[in-house]
Amino acid sequence: MVKLDILSDPICPWCYIGKANLDRALEKHPDHPFEIEWHPFQLNPDMPEAGMGRREYLETKFGGKDGALRAYAPVVDAAEKAGLNIDFAAIERTPNTMNAHRLIHWAGIEGRQTPVVTALFRAYFNEGRDIGDIDVLCDIADSAGLDAAMIRRLYETDADRDDIAARDAWAREKGVTGVPTFVIGQRQAVPGAQPTELWEKVIGEIVAQDKPAAE
Repeated sequence: MVKLDILSDPICPWCYIGKANLDRALEKHPDHPFEIEWHPFQLNPDMPEAGMGRREYLETKFGGKDGALRAYAPVVDAAEKAGLNIDFAAIERTPNTMNAHRLIHWAGIEGRQTPVVTALFRAYFNEGRDIGDIDVLCDIADSAGLDAAMIRRLYETDADRDDIAARDAWAREKGVTGVPTFVIGQRQAVPGAQPTELWEKVIGEIVAQDKPAAE
């Protein structure tokens, strides 16, 4: 197996697109060599705990409504090509994602990381749910087969909050400036929402390299 570390944020549309492209390659190659682990990277580490209105966030970040529309035009196009039906109009708030990353971390302990990441993306981008809300996060945990009551008790504490912040800071110190960022075999960093064809090529190269050793 080859470790595939993915730095991502569940409110990042390019991360959702990148995951969709990767998923398509993995579906075509069910015997793929990847062991996937998700890692935290907050697009907005200084976001207020309660989040903020989506329109205010976008217009502040991109310098007004026109700037936001220009910034998201390529996102909409790439999402459609990836087969994703993102409902941007349904998103009312941009959340602080610390608690979503805590849930991803806890899901990893139970071997349920990818299902939780998938559910977070869908909740935010397809259903317009506030994934900064504890009730929403507990519902997602339950739908992914986690103990929602235990997750709620963890949220009543500061469990793993410092660890998530430290891992986020470590990634920035190592030069990560945006997500998604994929790290193949703990050696090669591949930034951005890469096309399915690239992942198929990578899988093919890894499999080809492994064949002589197996023989």
